[in-house]
Amino acid sequence: MIGLRGPEPDKPLQVLALGAHSDDLEIGCGGTLMRLQGAYDALRVHWVVVGCEDEARAREAEQSARALVGGDGDALEVALGRFPDSFFPYRGEDVKRFFEELKGQVRPDLHQDHRLVCELTWNTWRDHLILEYEVPKYDGDLGRPNVFVHLDDATVDRKVAHVLEHFPSQTVRRWFTDDLFRSLLRIRGMESNSPSGFAEGFYARKLVFEP
Repeated sequence: MIGLRGPEPDKPLQVLALGAHSDDLEIGCGGTLMRLQGAYDALRVHWVVVGCEDEARAREAEQSARALVGGDGDALEVALGRFPDSFFPYRGEDVKRFFEELKGQVRPDLHQDHRLVCELTWNTWRDHLILEYEVPKYDGDLGRPNVFVHLDDATVDRKVAHVLEHFPSQTVRRWFTDDLFRSLLRIRGMESNSPSGFAEGFYARKLVFEP
């Protein structure tokens, strides 16, 4: 595995975790964030969820972020965009403005990333390492990731339990189940020959290696 380091090794690794909806980050890259926590003594996560107009979902997003990353303090900063779910394309100018404000506040070493959010991510942070995560959904548009993060059994258990515990508003959905989350991790684990059999998959369009 290639390690990550920021431009200033004596400072915390800066991670921008960016989701369109309140459970995207936990489902898409929750295990990777857990691994980064274990791998780096100093880690600062900027947790951003764009579609948090609904107050109940906003509370879920913030509580989940604090439970996963570890509460208040320098390790975590949470920003919730109050944009209505499913209407991002019609609010593109406003969302872009929101991103530009973030750009002035955050210079991430690692950037985590539906369509508008992804497009604006590339438009805003042009010279950063961007890893696009995947979320299973009805559209059936999963692709072929080219970056994998292996997860051990304990991290898989912790990730799945965290998602199911912190998003009770979503448990009415037929797909929001333990076995579905594990099945995608298992497929990606098989594809990447993970020792545990589990992994998260990401899409890297451009990666610069500086040994």
